[in-house]
Amino acid sequence: MKEYLVNVDGERLNITFSPSSNPSSAFAFVNGIEIVSMPDIYSNVDGVMIVGQDSPFPIDNTTALENVYRLNVGGNSITPSADTGLFRSWSDDQIYLYGASYGVPQSADPNMTIRYPAGMPSYVAPTNVYVTARSMGPDPRININYNLTWIFSVDSGFNYLVRLHFCEVSNITKVNQRVFDIFLNNQTAEDGADVIAWAGGNGNNGVPVYKDYVVLVPGGPPQQDMWLGLHPNPKSKPQYYDSILNGVEIFKLSNSNGDSLAGPNPIPAPKQEEIDPTKARPSSGSGQSKSPTAIIAGVVSGGVVLAIVIGFCVLAASRRRSRHGKEQSSSDGPSGWLPLSLYGNSHSASSAKTNTTGSYTSSLPSNLCRHFVQRTVPRVWSEKMRRCRSMPPIKGRKIPMYPSAMMVM
Repeated sequence: MKEYLVNVDGERLNITFSPSSNPSSAFAFVNGIEIVSMPDIYSNVDGVMIVGQDSPFPIDNTTALENVYRLNVGGNSITPSADTGLFRSWSDDQIYLYGASYGVPQSADPNMTIRYPAGMPSYVAPTNVYVTARSMGPDPRININYNLTWIFSVDSGFNYLVRLHFCEVSNITKVNQRVFDIFLNNQTAEDGADVIAWAGGNGNNGVPVYKDYVVLVPGGPPQQDMWLGLHPNPKSKPQYYDSILNGVEIFKLSNSNGDSLAGPNPIPAPKQEEIDPTKARPSSGSGQSKSPTAIIAGVVSGGVVLAIVIGFCVLAASRRRSRHGKEQSSSDGPSGWLPLSLYGNSHSASSAKTNTTGSYTSSLPSNLCRHFVQRTVPRVWSEKMRRCRSMPPIKGRKIPMYPSAMMVM
């Protein structure tokens, strides 16, 4: 997404997209356009001081601006709906911090109220920007030996407007308690910055301020790194060797003609070299690659062998299971089934077998049925059935079904 700020004279704004002439096959397109009317909060006809120079850089209605970065330092991202009605997006600053020294995020006390000073409209930046900040930390010995640094990638050959937002949200309430230097592109942009002094003097913590600087980025490679650094100012002998920052906005300014913000196209990824199949290293062995037919034949043969092995395993397991069942049934004796007891008692084959005849004793009353050995069953079966059918019923008892008696065979 690209965000531009332009001054419109009259009631019409023309937007034209034209393809680049190089390459000849280029085309222009856009997915969506939003146009928002906003107050003029970035122009300065008197000019903004150029870092490293004493001359001002005027920003008037002929200057077009392209927003490159907008950060909520020390806090979370701010969505357009949470802005001051200008639908701006404020990003987290952590990915732009340089080195292992990230500083310490700070938040305002819940009872603190952000008080915009006279002449500074509240829509310059939302209060969420000013209630959070990033400082260097509480140890002055560490702070004096490093810079709290951010790095931003920008297009070469353009001028940039850098707006820094400040607000003391801690116990810093007096002048000269926290004094620091500001560096932009390794040049001193501010010597001895004191937020409380900028806000109006002692007791003005919670009062936001902002400072504008113009940075000239010379030509060279398509993109360069812009450095923003903060460092304590020991010359002022402040109470705390520390620095603070609440927000950053960076805008690319149109060139001297006022009609171009075009930067170089992104550097394309390296083109992959073409692979020549004739230069491929031959495989070990015959030195020739295997044909697809040989590969398919090998896969099919392997599948057939695997199926045969599985079939043998299943057949062996089935035979072993059947042999085990036969051995178990023969060990139980020729007459392992016993008549059921009328009283719910059962006897095992070992307790019912006699040592002399090899027959089994029954728990049935002797006056109900006769007992037969295996060799006599065919001859007396009809007689036994006639006797059992002619017996009178006995109350309270169930006469066993004689088909169960056939199990003794």
